[in-house]
Amino acid sequence: MNADKPAIYLDTSALLPYYREEINSKAIQDFLSSLNIPAGISDLTVLEFSSALSRWVRMNELSEAQASLVENAFIEDIRSGLFKRLPITTKHYRQAQRWISTRKTALRTLDALHLACSFAVGIEIVTCDQVLAESANILGVPNRIVGINKSIRNP
Repeated sequence: MNADKPAIYLDTSALLPYYREEINSKAIQDFLSSLNIPAGISDLTVLEFSSALSRWVRMNELSEAQASLVENAFIEDIRSGLFKRLPITTKHYRQAQRWISTRKTALRTLDALHLACSFAVGIEIVTCDQVLAESANILGVPNRIVGINKSIRNP
């Protein structure tokens, strides 16, 4: 495998439980600790991560201080090489639009971009989102859904 190529791509639904206790946290933490090379994330993942932190603070699920600690841990994990940032480019938007235009899936806009990013690099997308996994299956994109009673590998 190319040393610069991540083994898998994490969408935001699979990243957030790594940093905050949720139903899928243990499954995601175990999965990430089993990887020997970085997991791919995109600039979109980083943006959605920030959006989630902001929402949790607004909804009083996290204090500002807690959100800052989580954000700093995430930034440090990127710096340390746990995650490799992948850009979102015009080709990703075009691929996402082609898939959505088929009207064969329930694929949402941002999920289509995550899927296009993993597809362009040729790596499996890891998600905790059943709708995204089902859409990936329909489109023939390798995926894995990780979570409670969902740790199955899809073609």
